[in-house]
Amino acid sequence: MKTHLDWSGYDTYGIGDAFSGIPTRGGNYAKAIAVCTHNRECQREGRGVMCPSFRITHDPGHSTEARVAAFKAALNGEYGEEPFGDARLAKAMDLCVSCKACKKECPSAVDMVLIKTEYLAQRNEAHGAPLRSRMFAALPVWLGRWKQPVRWLVLARNRLSPLAWAAEKFLGLTAKRPLPPPSARGFVPKPPEGSGERGEVFLFVDTFAQHFDPEIAEAAVAVLTAGGYRVSIAQPAADDAEPGRALCCGRTYLSMGMVSKARAEAQRVIKAMAPAIEKGLPIIGLEPSCLLSMRDEFFSLGLGAEVSALGKNLYLFEEFIARETLRGLRLPLKSLEGKKVLAHGHCHQKAFGMMKSLRKTLALIPGLKFELVESGCCGMAGSFGFESEHFEASQQMAELALLPAMRAAGPDDIIIADGFSCRHQISQGSGRKPVHMAVLLREALEPA
Repeated sequence: MKTHLDWSGYDTYGIGDAFSGIPTRGGNYAKAIAVCTHNRECQREGRGVMCPSFRITHDPGHSTEARVAAFKAALNGEYGEEPFGDARLAKAMDLCVSCKACKKECPSAVDMVLIKTEYLAQRNEAHGAPLRSRMFAALPVWLGRWKQPVRWLVLARNRLSPLAWAAEKFLGLTAKRPLPPPSARGFVPKPPEGSGERGEVFLFVDTFAQHFDPEIAEAAVAVLTAGGYRVSIAQPAADDAEPGRALCCGRTYLSMGMVSKARAEAQRVIKAMAPAIEKGLPIIGLEPSCLLSMRDEFFSLGLGAEVSALGKNLYLFEEFIARETLRGLRLPLKSLEGKKVLAHGHCHQKAFGMMKSLRKTLALIPGLKFELVESGCCGMAGSFGFESEHFEASQQMAELALLPAMRAAGPDDIIIADGFSCRHQISQGSGRKPVHMAVLLREALEPA
């Protein structure tokens, strides 16, 4: 079986390990699936994130363990010669939101996100990628080339119910929620800013900050320069085929199983980051799913040794702030006495242990009270919450804990959510407007 991702990291798995039946086909991909030892931690309630689909259905068939069982059956030939197009496998994967909680919370560290990516790539190869998947995957290209027409179309669809109806009927986009429109302006990179007293950093401005929330990137620049850093914005390399299009991590392509296109985006990023990598400079990201894809999924794209070098330099915004505070950074922050923050963590932040950094960064603001919301996946999960057949499941996931906590928050409480999808789920479901950690820190800076 030819795979689209690099599964060589699992090459030695199963040698002396208590694996539960490695499938007969699939090679190292099969070994990645067989790490599940059926302890059923994915079928529980309470703390943590795993497994959002089981928590709303209470059906073991919508758990990580059941998905593993379906893949084993497929790779053992029980679903015929074209198993990746089988309806039984599609049903098992239907409510997987790629939260990555299983990699963190499962004792066997089943990486269902990566397994799902390979599954979608295999299905796309055999049957073609659906139009809706291609549309969501190519979002960075749409925005990079035709941002204003896309903005006008989204605004029209949100305002005119016949357009929303048509989008649901022909594209499967639910008419029950608005689509986030791109910002009227984008983030405009400037020449390197800041004194550089504490060194130079590169800021990776992802697709969502670039085109939807430019104030987040602007806030990050303001905070980093206030801290004494010289901030350079990561730009496409001089020989890039599309020098006018902003960099993208490829996350949207990966989530739809379009691996070759994701690999091309990743190669653009690695080439663009070469100057920072050569100098050993920190590369700071703002969107958890984007930055952490670069740190994790890039290793499965077969990109060579450069991926390891890149990964050593990558930091999520508050991860960098927390680290530098231990090294003497003192941001000029004013007191926010009497203010309270409720912070919701993106699933990938939780999966990679980033919540401690968020907590430490919030603690830097004098007088601020804060609380980390005990919630699982927000349910939006990229395109999942916008898909008509998944809208209700998306809402149910949000209603487990997140939206009730948002509605119970005080009217003056500040809501923090670093994830683009999380912010929109909170906003649409509770009427509260969350902000990114960088925006809060900028608001807390002492006037220059």
